[in-house]
Amino acid sequence: MKKNIQFHIYKGEKYYVAECADLPIVTQGKTLDEVVANINEAVSLHLGKENLEEYDLEPKPSFLLNLEITPTYA
Repeated sequence: MKKNIQFHIYKGEKYYVAECADLPIVTQGKTLDEVVANINEAVSLHLGKENLEEYDLEPKPSFLLNLEITPTYA
């Protein structure tokens, strides 16, 4: 069983975008704090009262967030 639900976060033109690698979830937010709150809400809405074993998930999975950043060079 998986302990984590993985998300890839990157900066779009105006918003941070979070795409889930494990579930069909995509969300966004103006700030990183907002996108994390939206991830929590989206996962809660998607899984709701689903049986997590059907998704091969432990009862209380955590989120693993990968943040893509564009480096700035001097």
